[in-house]
Amino acid sequence: MPELPEVETTRRGIAPALGHATPQKAVVRQPRLRWPVDSDALQRWCGAPINTIQRRSKYLILSNDKGHLLIHLGMSGSLRVLPQDTPAQKHDHIDLLLDNSHLLRYTDPRRFGAWLVHFDTDPLTHPLLSQLGPEPLSEAFNGDHLYAACQKSRRAIKVLIMDSKVVVGVGNIYANEALFLAGIHPATPANTLTPAQTDTLAATIKQVLARAIEQGGTTLQDFTQPDGKPGYFAQQLNVYGHAGKPCPRCGTPIQILTLGQRSSFFCPRCQPV
Repeated sequence: MPELPEVETTRRGIAPALGHATPQKAVVRQPRLRWPVDSDALQRWCGAPINTIQRRSKYLILSNDKGHLLIHLGMSGSLRVLPQDTPAQKHDHIDLLLDNSHLLRYTDPRRFGAWLVHFDTDPLTHPLLSQLGPEPLSEAFNGDHLYAACQKSRRAIKVLIMDSKVVVGVGNIYANEALFLAGIHPATPANTLTPAQTDTLAATIKQVLARAIEQGGTTLQDFTQPDGKPGYFAQQLNVYGHAGKPCPRCGTPIQILTLGQRSSFFCPRCQPV
């Protein structure tokens, strides 16, 4: 599933072609995504230049003077900027035809993504965005914020930091990696963490996500290549997906457990209970 760094890389990849371009028409081949695509609303949104291309959590927000287009990539979605005469393939569900002879193409084999139009002056009033926690790379997310959230919860710390009401965009991969680097066992009850531990964990989350976004910078050219791979990038991971392999720090075999229906990878020596 595309996580926050991949979505941010997507934003940066499509922005040069979309900035100030005008979507002239939407072609919806398959409206049955996570929520049905409102083709009429999407057509009404077209016809005005795109002013900003933002990201909030894992949502991309394309805004013009008419309103806002919210795009979520779901589990398998991707976006490409292509020449308008590029033939559509089986899983190419939506095109935005632009006035610069290009199109923005949405591809999604599993169809768990979303295209939602929000006709309001503020995109953050949309119900899917209005209750979200702070962005992890913002000043609003810090050790004090995390400690306050932890004090109110007995949930496993990995489950808590993946809660979008606490902080957005910390998906499974990066939660595993941040907890390893911070030396915190993923099943640790959140309300037992000390302020020093939440300071370390908040800083580590920022570090892990910033590094992943930086790695993604090498794939920006993929967003304009019709035969290119998706614009995501190989992760330099310490524990995620490495069950049974030696810990990169101490050599102890990485273990796995299930928390919140998600696989959690950890080193029992570096991340003691």
